[in-house]
Amino acid sequence: MVYNLISGFCMALADSVPGVSGGTIAFVMGFYDTFITSLSNLFHGTKEERRNGLKFLAKLGLGWVVGMALAVSLLAGVFTSGIYLVSSLFLGFVLASIPLIVAEEKESIIGQYKNIPFAVLGAALVILLSSFNLSSSVHNLGFTPGTALYTVLAGMLAISAMVLPGISGSTLLMTFGLYVPVITGVKEILHLHFSSLWLIVCLAIGILAGVVLTMRGIKNLLDHHRSAAVYAILGMMVGSLYAIVLGPTTLKVPQHSMTVSDFNIWLFLVGCLAVLGLYGLKVFMKKQKETNKDAELDSEC
Repeated sequence: MVYNLISGFCMALADSVPGVSGGTIAFVMGFYDTFITSLSNLFHGTKEERRNGLKFLAKLGLGWVVGMALAVSLLAGVFTSGIYLVSSLFLGFVLASIPLIVAEEKESIIGQYKNIPFAVLGAALVILLSSFNLSSSVHNLGFTPGTALYTVLAGMLAISAMVLPGISGSTLLMTFGLYVPVITGVKEILHLHFSSLWLIVCLAIGILAGVVLTMRGIKNLLDHHRSAAVYAILGMMVGSLYAIVLGPTTLKVPQHSMTVSDFNIWLFLVGCLAVLGLYGLKVFMKKQKETNKDAELDSEC
């Protein structure tokens, strides 16, 4: 229970920032397949599978809600005032995650080099989306049928990205120009100001639709074409580095894209260490579980 709460908390911290998705954290901490299966079973499983999936997601979700509330409270102002510092942190998150996923999925990668084009395709897709700079269309965001539909579609794409250990859903929201409005809107709602409620509701509708429409497909893809999927995921992670560098250009008051002089090595290292720390927690919990299991077997004997 405690481990699931911690896992959900860490997923929320990842989902709230452009760079690493909650799916990446699930992958690094070793419960990704259980997470995807639970989401898929929630809508497409048997009664027993739905019940088990709901129990797991409820434990994860409690930690996620706490983590997201904390992250939103901190990020709403920091993201605008310290964009280059935060971007350095995000780059550390992504770059440290890539070798960990390679290590975890070496059976899907080594010898399967025919799937390298999927990595190129994944990277190209993220770079292309980032280059469109769709954020320019929502700088003066107000409620209209067009902006509502735009937000729903962005939510569908974002949740699909959040559950993949690749590009972050927040990176997509940043690309679409919705990241800062959404973070600010959630913070306002927590303080009982509801002027942005329509935006959060539209995003939630998109997220729900994305879960219903895509989770089963993602599960089948990972079950039956895992190597191609992992290569595509790694490509999207590489492409998300470009999206993070362009992140400052998507702000309401656009800044120049990140340069070497804007890069902060110390926050970059903090990002790397944070991901490595989560991986270390996973290894520790796995050893603890094995120790407890051995102790139970000894007591039975």
